[in-house]
Amino acid sequence: MGLQATVVFADLTESTAFFDALGNEKATRAVTRLTQWIGDVCIANRGRVVKKLGDGVLAVFNEANDAASALIEIQRGHQIRLLKWPAAIRMEIKAGIAHGEVVEVDGDCYGDAVNVASRLSDLSGANQIWATEAVVDQMDEALGVRFLSLGPVTLRGKLEPLPLYRVEWQDTGIGGNVTMQATLGQIGRRDQQSDGQIHLAYLNLSRTLNASQLPIHLGRSDQAEFVVDDPRVSRLHARLDWRNGAFVLTDLSSFGTWVRFAGSDTDVPLRRDECLLHGHGEIALGVPFSDLSSPTVVFSLTVSHPSLY
Repeated sequence: MGLQATVVFADLTESTAFFDALGNEKATRAVTRLTQWIGDVCIANRGRVVKKLGDGVLAVFNEANDAASALIEIQRGHQIRLLKWPAAIRMEIKAGIAHGEVVEVDGDCYGDAVNVASRLSDLSGANQIWATEAVVDQMDEALGVRFLSLGPVTLRGKLEPLPLYRVEWQDTGIGGNVTMQATLGQIGRRDQQSDGQIHLAYLNLSRTLNASQLPIHLGRSDQAEFVVDDPRVSRLHARLDWRNGAFVLTDLSSFGTWVRFAGSDTDVPLRRDECLLHGHGEIALGVPFSDLSSPTVVFSLTVSHPSLY
């Protein structure tokens, strides 16, 4: 019989490019120092480091509050560190938190919460922390941690989609897309009842999605809900969300995403960034529109309240 615990997976992004730029010896020292620091922050927040996985850390906490506090401290501290790093060799951090039964065997941890936390870390973008609803439910409102509803997301090995949330760790103002814990359920219901619709087309593949079916991923992997089978496209290249009456495209890839709106002469480049979609246009994955062979997804939107844009 296992124990209830909160599991954290924290991974470094772009580690391959980091090694290419610095060489194995320097890069290994830098990655080791960084993962050691991540582990130290987890321990300082009453967590236990189970293991380090090259460029990642697995830690377990008794309290969800401590797990979230550790990851927020890690993200904020790392952003300060990155100000001193050249842009070409920046490694950012992405993380997942899940709560559930954990079984410990010979110092290692197993269980559904471990698997889910790992998948959330894989799916989240750079500088992001994704959490399950069970984690959000465990959080103390007095801490003031803010969350953004991502809606139900299908994870590998799960029969039903899981409601997921993004921890808003930045020190900036709350803004329109962020909600306090008490209204998370309301945001999920509101988004699912909205009338937005998006149509995507790539070669012979065509799909129309209602807002309640989002988020989905675009990518070359079978795990992506909209598959673009091209070697220049990342496995999970970009994510499409519905937030507060608008469609939002987030780049999750190694090489970038470009958006071109109909009637515009300017392309919008995304590199771990987000873009509000409107009207209709095209999305280039992996290479810009200037490469005439770029894998391009055509999109068109129907939104019941265009004034929300």
